[in-house]
Amino acid sequence: MKRWLAGLCVLISPSAYAQSTSAPELQFESVPSFIKLPPDMYLGEASGVAVNSKGNIYVYSRGGTVANAYGATASQILEFDRDGGFIREVGKNLYAWAFAHTVRIDKDDNIWATDKGSDMIVKMSPAGRVMMVFGRKSEASDAEAHPHERPNPPLPAVNGRFRQPTDVAWDRAGNAYISDGYINSRVAKVSKDGDWLKSWGSKGKAEGQFDTLHSIASDNNDNIYVADRGNRRVQVFDTEGTFKYKFSIDIPPPPEAKPAIGNMPPNMDTYLTTGGTQHPGAPWAICITPGPNQVAYISDAFPGRIYKVALDGKVLGWFGRSGKQLKQFGWVHQIACPSENEIYVAEILNWRVQKLMIRPDQRAEQR
Repeated sequence: MKRWLAGLCVLISPSAYAQSTSAPELQFESVPSFIKLPPDMYLGEASGVAVNSKGNIYVYSRGGTVANAYGATASQILEFDRDGGFIREVGKNLYAWAFAHTVRIDKDDNIWATDKGSDMIVKMSPAGRVMMVFGRKSEASDAEAHPHERPNPPLPAVNGRFRQPTDVAWDRAGNAYISDGYINSRVAKVSKDGDWLKSWGSKGKAEGQFDTLHSIASDNNDNIYVADRGNRRVQVFDTEGTFKYKFSIDIPPPPEAKPAIGNMPPNMDTYLTTGGTQHPGAPWAICITPGPNQVAYISDAFPGRIYKVALDGKVLGWFGRSGKQLKQFGWVHQIACPSENEIYVAEILNWRVQKLMIRPDQRAEQR
């Protein structure tokens, strides 16, 4: 009862009330049985999804698993046509494959895979050939070839190497921005030619500090949006890492909301100030639509919603909840948004990708 009374207090505060009443529940549909796999192929946890200029869909799955339950290789990219028909597996048995995190497609249709398990980011051509690699995984013969420990304070970061990276974005000049998310708590910037340029950020709660950079995106003006999941906020920077502004999604969950898995998140009466990766509005994935009128789609794990957000942080609408049926979500880990009203979501817990169509007739109400 205490946490829901706190939620009520949030609702009646001027700023939260204004945001919640201006953010309608959006109507949407999920295309049934959209992804069509061959009879002998399966998805594992779908951690990533991206769409190229032709409308082909790339799914980064923790499938193709080899070895035992712990320390298994679980990383596989599958390509589908715009109707969900299977085309091919990309980069089968690639050396970097260890534990899938996200996949992105750049303006030239190159395929970028961020593998959390190998600490590597791989750029592949549209044909699937390796063009550049960033980072290096531990050698199997080395004594330190084991999962990263998380000392506090963290160990110093090293240029050119990553500790459980999560995602990648680009500016108009072709520079890449890598969210080095779980351990190093920084953004790394590399040139279009692959040269290390700089990095910024550290572990913490201040502006320019991070607690699990889980997703990253850029807009048409080269603003860099970092999903600072543990701090339950999105921070926005210029291309040199100068902090510009931040925003949080503060729409309380309904009393009947349930998590997709596990117990209710703790500290529901204080999460607005303390943050937490499982709390409402904690950004798991962020995607920004193409121009000219760009918006962002952002997901959380609980109550399992997707939010449509203006680039200044104003919530334009929301939809969905945790669950296992169509139009419900089990930890949306990455979003692809080729247009404002058509998005694709990769779900960890439900081992699937959903194609979602948002009703365009609500646009006037949202704006």
